[in-house]
Amino acid sequence: MANINVKINGRDVSAPAGSTILEAAHLAGIKIPTLCFLKEINEIGACRICVVEVKGARTLVASCVHPISEGMEIWTNTPKVLASRRRTLELILSNHDRKCLSCVRSGKCELQQLSHELGVVDEGYFDGVKNEYELDYSAVHMIRDNNKCILCRRCSAVCDKVQGVGVIGANHRGFSTSIGSAFEMGLGETSCVSCGQCIAVCPTGALTEKDYTDAILEAIADPAKHVVVQTAPAVRAALGEEFGYPIGTDVEGKMAAALRRIGFDKVFDTNFSADLTIMEEAHEFLDRVQNGGVLPLITSCSPGWIKYCEHYFPDMTENLSSCKSPQQMFGAVTKTYYAEKMGLDPKDIVCVSVMPCTAKKFEIGRDNQNAAGVPDVDIAITTRELARLIKRVGLDFRYLPEEGFDDPLGESTGAAVIFGATGGVMEAALRTAVETLTGEELASLDFTEVRGTAGIKEAAYSVAGLDVKVAVASGLKNAKELLEKVKSGEVEYHFIEIMGCPGGCVNGGGQPQVPADVRNFVDVRALRAKVLYDNDARQKVRKSHENPSVKRLYEEYLGQPGSHKAHELLHTTYVKRTIN
Repeated sequence: MANINVKINGRDVSAPAGSTILEAAHLAGIKIPTLCFLKEINEIGACRICVVEVKGARTLVASCVHPISEGMEIWTNTPKVLASRRRTLELILSNHDRKCLSCVRSGKCELQQLSHELGVVDEGYFDGVKNEYELDYSAVHMIRDNNKCILCRRCSAVCDKVQGVGVIGANHRGFSTSIGSAFEMGLGETSCVSCGQCIAVCPTGALTEKDYTDAILEAIADPAKHVVVQTAPAVRAALGEEFGYPIGTDVEGKMAAALRRIGFDKVFDTNFSADLTIMEEAHEFLDRVQNGGVLPLITSCSPGWIKYCEHYFPDMTENLSSCKSPQQMFGAVTKTYYAEKMGLDPKDIVCVSVMPCTAKKFEIGRDNQNAAGVPDVDIAITTRELARLIKRVGLDFRYLPEEGFDDPLGESTGAAVIFGATGGVMEAALRTAVETLTGEELASLDFTEVRGTAGIKEAAYSVAGLDVKVAVASGLKNAKELLEKVKSGEVEYHFIEIMGCPGGCVNGGGQPQVPADVRNFVDVRALRAKVLYDNDARQKVRKSHENPSVKRLYEEYLGQPGSHKAHELLHTTYVKRTIN
């Protein structure tokens, strides 16, 4: 593609044809601030924070949507430009709840950061009539506070264009405009799937997960309670960002050390139950293939995807694997097998999970998630909540030592850790399913065809005389596209992995929020996923069926994959829901 030559602030800049002024400036090392813009998601030029001067233009132009042309002369920092940006920010702040000290986003708020950068002070230049809204607590996973909303529309764009759900959007017009659901329904009354992608892209504190860290500290302080914690694979790939580490830093050892110092009785790893999930899911897949079961089998690890399927593809719930997610399997094993081993009453165990996913807060309350007669998992928190908890109890994360997980529910394989990346569940399952079918050891464990951040991936493998066709989708709009082709007969697969969030759990709605000026130019998903694949490559054991602790669990307690007891503890059912 040919390059176009322009001048930005008097300097020559060359950028690919089709680039916007914002992109060309980025290539030249010039940061133009934005609020509403998200590349390929919300390119509407509405907030006017990114305006610049262009020679010959009668007005300032929005750099995020204005294409460059040969010989264009652009200025990004003139007094006129800076005054316009400041005035726009002052207008936004005039209808904004400015309680920054108590806001969960303070210090990481894009609006706050821009105000500092542009020298906007809280003098109330445009104070007057102000909209006031009641907080929406109706959803199990999050709180909506329109008093802090700046109408950037990032949330509604990601809900519609990326997730294909579209349960939020602009209501009313003019000064009365607000973001909400149809007929002003509470979010919990809609077909929201709890994925949290709207929270991930919100630039302010208008959207936040419900915080359960107080409940954790109360449980730890109760001497009658045995409090255990499990951490999902993707958490270790992102938690460090909350403490100043570069994106793509593995902080597994420091994370385990922090959890132990917070006061948990045992620090375990969800990777253990990810291996267990593969044992059950691979057995289920082989059983369906060999005995005429419903195909394609679709993975069930992502609760956002499961709820989406129940709402939007209820006729395909029979295709879902009946396996509980790793989070729920872990809880079930903790309150049965582990409880018996430790001589504990399941009612006295508090099982906490740390997840990259806000939908896990919904999942712990689903039916058939109580193998021991009590909830499998009691409290689910996000990566962000864990970071806040670590800071709250006074731990200096960067100076903590590297520590490991406790046994026996802390032992895992490389197959388990890649669950956090799109394609990881499929690859882990293939490692076990292929060796089970062939009875031979794989020469290579890397199924690279299902790796990468592409929204939809396909592959076919010849295994023991059977051509196994697989597909992987991440992001619910991609899942919709794939499933519609399956339903129409356009494509045919044996096994499908679907993750609710684009890129998989590494990009979950509960992960550290990344400002737009980074999201727009850095592949955050790929950097976090690399952590997991590097971790897998370092492991001595990389196949779920070779996990010694999982093998011992079957020998001592479950019998074999797919056994009656395994089904009682580790499998679940689904609901055909309507669309609201």
